[in-house]
Amino acid sequence: MTKKLVENTDANMTTRVLVRDIMNSPVITASPSDNVVDIAMKMKEHNIGSVIITDKEKPVGIVTDWDVVSKVVAKNSEPSSIEAGKVMQPIHTVEAGEGITEAARILRKNNIKRLGVVYKDRLAGIISSSDVIAVTPELVDVVSEKAAMIRGEIGRPASAISGYCDECGEWSDMLVYSEGAFTCEVCRGS
Repeated sequence: MTKKLVENTDANMTTRVLVRDIMNSPVITASPSDNVVDIAMKMKEHNIGSVIITDKEKPVGIVTDWDVVSKVVAKNSEPSSIEAGKVMQPIHTVEAGEGITEAARILRKNNIKRLGVVYKDRLAGIISSSDVIAVTPELVDVVSEKAAMIRGEIGRPASAISGYCDECGEWSDMLVYSEGAFTCEVCRGS
C-alpha cells in the first residue's frame, strides 16, 4: 500500500520542497558495537552533532552529542568501554520523496531534532529541524502568529489566521483555534 503524498497548496510556495532536496548526504554512520570514543571522534572529524547507527546498512539508532554527554560523561563512565548500542536512541525516518511538511510533522510529533532519510529501504541522508526551518521561514511566521494568539498577545480574530490545519494537515486561510487545535473550515464542518 503506497501512501498518497499531499501536495503543498500554500500560495507562497511555488514548488513543493521534498526531503531529498534539503537532506544532508552522505550520512556518517557507525556500528552498534563501535565505542563512544569512536563515535565522538567521527562527530569531531566531520563537525556534526550525531552519528546514525546502522546494522547491515539499515538505520537502527542514532547517537547524538547529548547522548554522549548525558549517558556517558555525566555518569563518569569510561567512553572506550561503552558501545554505541548502549547509548543510542531509536531513529525515526522519513522517505526521501516526502515533502518537508511531513518531515516537520514527524519531528514535532516525536519531539526530536533529526530524522534519517530513507530511499528504497536504504539510508540516503539525514535531515534536522534546522534544515527544515531554513527553507520554510514562512512556516515560522505562522507558528509565531498562532502562539501569540494563544497567549492573547494579538487581538486578531482566530478566523483570520492562515496555516496548516491540525486535523487534516491542509493549508487554510480560515483556521479557527478551539479546544487546543487550529482547524480549517472543512474539518469544522462549516
